Amino acid sequence: MPALRLFGRKWLAASDDLVFPGLFEIGLRTIWLVLLVCVHTTYYEDTWKCSKGGDYVRTYIIGRFLDVGYHYRNQFVVLIFFQGMMTLLSAVILVLVVLVNQSAKGSITNVEARKMVPPILLLKLFLILPEIVLNVFGTMWAFCRDLVICPYEGHFSRTVIEALVVFNWVLFGLAIFGLVMVFDPLGSKRYHDVQETPSAGESLRHRKSTSIWKRRFRWAFCWVRSDEHGHEAFQQVAALLSALFRSTDLVPSDVLAGCVLLRIKQKRETREMRRIYMLSDDEPKYSTDLNKVFSIAPRWMNLENARHFLRLSMAAYGWPFVMYLHCSTGLFRIANNVTCCSCFGYNPQYTLVLDDNCCFCHLAGVKHISKINEEDILFASFRNHVFELPFCIIADHKTSNIVVAIRGSISLRDIFTDLTATSDKFEGDGIPPDTMAHKGMIAGAVYIAKKLKEVAILEKAQATYPDYGLVLTGHSLGAGVACLLGFKIRPKYPDLKVYAFGTPAGLLSREAARLSESFVFTVGVGDDFVMRLGVDSIENLRTGIIQTLHASRLPKYRILLNGLGYTLFGVPPRDLEATWKDATLPEPTRSPLLSSRMIPTVAASTEAALLSRDLSVRRFSKTRLYIAGRILHVVMKKKVKTERKSKNSNPGYEMRWATAEDFMELKVMPRMLLDHLPDNVYKVLDTILREQKDNASEII
Repeated sequence: MPALRLFGRKWLAASDDLVFPGLFEIGLRTIWLVLLVCVHTTYYEDTWKCSKGGDYVRTYIIGRFLDVGYHYRNQFVVLIFFQGMMTLLSAVILVLVVLVNQSAKGSITNVEARKMVPPILLLKLFLILPEIVLNVFGTMWAFCRDLVICPYEGHFSRTVIEALVVFNWVLFGLAIFGLVMVFDPLGSKRYHDVQETPSAGESLRHRKSTSIWKRRFRWAFCWVRSDEHGHEAFQQVAALLSALFRSTDLVPSDVLAGCVLLRIKQKRETREMRRIYMLSDDEPKYSTDLNKVFSIAPRWMNLENARHFLRLSMAAYGWPFVMYLHCSTGLFRIANNVTCCSCFGYNPQYTLVLDDNCCFCHLAGVKHISKINEEDILFASFRNHVFELPFCIIADHKTSNIVVAIRGSISLRDIFTDLTATSDKFEGDGIPPDTMAHKGMIAGAVYIAKKLKEVAILEKAQATYPDYGLVLTGHSLGAGVACLLGFKIRPKYPDLKVYAFGTPAGLLSREAARLSESFVFTVGVGDDFVMRLGVDSIENLRTGIIQTLHASRLPKYRILLNGLGYTLFGVPPRDLEATWKDATLPEPTRSPLLSSRMIPTVAASTEAALLSRDLSVRRFSKTRLYIAGRILHVVMKKKVKTERKSKNSNPGYEMRWATAEDFMELKVMPRMLLDHLPDNVYKVLDTILREQKDNASEII
């Protein structure tokens, strides 16, 4: 990095990306060279006894002058071929060794140390031509039985050549696939140079980049184009990705290396903050005492209810979640609840089900996970399009509530709903004026509110169960939509409650988020990355990656190897300081990862900020969005040595009431994905309640 320049264009690869691919190819080609030497030793002398095709074999194995003559229109043409596979393999291995050595030089941003990589890579690509010619010879020998007739041809020799021929053709195919993958459609263009002003050129470049992302989505996700809102989602996500990565000169491996470096940087900062907290005694206080934590919360905010409604949230995922929880026995668990007679016109007796398959597999998954009788599932819609989420309505007799459980992200359509993350106006009765919210989740909440009005199921449920309350619940995307839906229907149901789990950070503007604390209970566990995921935090992550890449003194291959070690054994203390060139990270505008032409002043308008080449001012979102509700943050308790040695069952988790501002930074942590999974959140809540029960019984 910066991106590799070759054939007069920029590619989505860097000059320091060739270490591991080069080592892999060296290993493979060395194995084949050894096998070919064995073939030469055992078979080469016998080729002189071949009645036909001996020259082809000798030419392929070791190389020699081969004269092939024929008479064409009284002209004699001589083709001289002087390269053999053993010679060529040796040459390729030598070039690869030099290429790997040069690619491993210097830090990530020190391109000058790797200035020889492009010409060496060109030489490597040039050697593909004689490889193709020789592979044609090998194919003729291996698969054209009448071309080579030798009395002493061994089975080992033919097997090796056949495998080598196939391997080479596969390698050529992978090379073409690799070129397609690293091809940058904008690599040969300099759109900022074709206009009189940099801002006009950058505007054109932004439009071109957005158009390319849209075209990729249309081809890669062609089944989404038929959705009513598919085109709008493509447009929004394409604009977001263009704004994030335009003019950064980052390649995919840079992002991966940057995440490893950010993990080191954040661990170092955490250590420093811990020292400050020890001196100032100002560290956020977590507690294992549930009575103390919930003494300042309404009675309906408790972990028993949270665990119960989280189970119903998981039930909304349907049969795929059953298969995820029970990979080997999932089919048998669902089989007890499927209704394959529906293929012949049978429908469930009590439940109105929309867009399930003929065997009602989704409904079977809901029944299995929720442990709810079919007659208590009042309505279920499994329609899954862009901005249209599946949800279930359940009569929960255990808590005397009508529960609307909204499914989280599980399909590519859901991901496009997630990524339509620009802020948009969110209006309605009781919502603060000028409130902004996540656009995709607004559309999801509007869709469910419309569907509830169409089927009038809540009114029917209230008539059947007049004393029951109303609860909305969901996980991840479902949690965000549940919070916004709560705002939408709260004027009609003022006593409704929302239980949200792993709610996305970029959901609501601050005043509305503060208002939601009265009816939304949000539960987050550990390092859940979705609770820190928003457009603003992603833009900060991008800038942080560029800063850390510039500050690192290690080559990329070392960073990636270290990252594998950190995953297995953690980050050693010595790496917290030894990774950087100096103690101060540079400003992003000084990074060589950005193009040389920079706008010197901070953008004054939203459009100017979006088009700015200065990452410190380029912003896609119009306003900062926050998590909704009152947030209970649960973390694993760090035990001291005496607690670890003690056989007593000490609490394993502690918690506190957090604020939305605590989740504005997207951190790179080992458990950032695992802590978001709903089954893990359920296990944590269940463990806390079980430990509390055990401790209470010990006291008695």
